[in-house]
Amino acid sequence: MPTLGVNIDHVATLREARLVTYPDPVTAAALAELAGAACIVVHLREDRRHIKDRDLAILRETVQTALNMEMAATEEMVAIACRIKPDCATLVPEKREELTTEGGLDVRGNCARVEAAVKALIGAGIKVSLFIDPDREQIQASRDVGGDAVEIHTGLYCDARSAEAQEAELAKVQAAAKEAHTLGLEVKAGHGLHYGNVLPIAAIPQIKELSIGHSIVARAVLVGMVQAVRDMIFLIQQPPRAPGQR
Repeated sequence: MPTLGVNIDHVATLREARLVTYPDPVTAAALAELAGAACIVVHLREDRRHIKDRDLAILRETVQTALNMEMAATEEMVAIACRIKPDCATLVPEKREELTTEGGLDVRGNCARVEAAVKALIGAGIKVSLFIDPDREQIQASRDVGGDAVEIHTGLYCDARSAEAQEAELAKVQAAAKEAHTLGLEVKAGHGLHYGNVLPIAAIPQIKELSIGHSIVARAVLVGMVQAVRDMIFLIQQPPRAPGQR
């Protein structure tokens, strides 16, 4: 059964909607940990649209579990990560015009740049994960550049409009998780997961951690962060069901 990494970016999104000091993602992180989260995830973007440098610095001092910094493989972000020293750095693609991260990182097509970032981060004592599509070539490239883990992009599974399409995308994630595990990479998954679609992904035995943010923060608006996190943990840590079992 996977553990839960809670992405608190959208707490900061709500704060930045009015350019005020609340709600504070640092407080949200503490509540998520209180509720049982195994990891706190934040994406420090180039444009600082939600998480700020201040947030990252305070989180490094206050997070009691593990801090995962999502970041582009740029010199600026590598330098910040090497200074802050999160427990894990997850390399993701980033475009200014996107609403959220769209698709996985093209590790194969950017081997030199990604490998340089991985080498610098590992040299600073930071575990490195690569956010990739469920694609065999990208998994192999992630191993080749020296990554410790991969986070499989579940966006197409989550966005599938029919049961058949969702099953096809689920099969890709399952195959990718197995392939990555066989190559010795730790396997995580995330993007678009919510309370209604997470169970099949959580049931994949090779996946050790799920990174979930928007759906938890959205639920927290109505029921509170502690309850929202506990609800998700309850779902993802259910024993696997036998075929046909209800």
